[in-house]
Amino acid sequence: MPQELTTSREAEILEECQNTIGYTFNQPELLRAALTHASGANTRLASNERLEFLGDSVLGLVTVEQVYLRFPELQEGDLTKIKSAVVSRRTCARFSKEMNLGAFMFLGRGMNSHAGKVPANLLADVYESLVGAIFLDGGYEAAKPFILRHLAPEIEAVAENGLGGNFKSQLQQVAQREFNATPLYVTLDEKGPDHGKCFKVAAVIGRHTYAGAWGPTKKEAEQRAAMNAFAQINGEPLPFEHD
Repeated sequence: MPQELTTSREAEILEECQNTIGYTFNQPELLRAALTHASGANTRLASNERLEFLGDSVLGLVTVEQVYLRFPELQEGDLTKIKSAVVSRRTCARFSKEMNLGAFMFLGRGMNSHAGKVPANLLADVYESLVGAIFLDGGYEAAKPFILRHLAPEIEAVAENGLGGNFKSQLQQVAQREFNATPLYVTLDEKGPDHGKCFKVAAVIGRHTYAGAWGPTKKEAEQRAAMNAFAQINGEPLPFEHD
């Protein structure tokens, strides 16, 4: 169960947070729970972990609904990859930073609570838990516009650049936004006769080389390598074998 508000300072923090995020809670104890890391909770059940679980699903539903509507010409596989390009744990952490949620979190002793210094994984968690809290407080009708305030520009950026099936372009966009780097593609191997070669290519972002993928041409192998990179960045299964 969410912890009750115990001090006037807590109430001030929640009021400031609500002003910042542009949503007023009918049940402020839900916001208190959403902002409470396990280290700052009386019990594990009073932390934001359950709300994070719920918020992740709500965020996913809003995302896939919007991608489905925005790209009516694409098949399921392409829609899945666009979803991965639009929202990820890093994206959630960035949304959290934009709202300065780290400054409102209730953390345990020894954890730095100054804005900008909260670990990215905690910032991603608190964004998802906030989505879950808004969903419980005001339903889908309240959660959807809150999510789309940040998510819609991400989807439109994909649409405006005509990236429906161009995963190299999608990866470049994400890499520049999230890592401040441009992907490179390296040929790891090739096999077959000259008239029918296959190529194994891997995407490289900064110092990290992602799982390679085979393709009948270098261009196709690069597209598949970009899709593998997406999967690894988002912690998903690889769509193409790399052995």
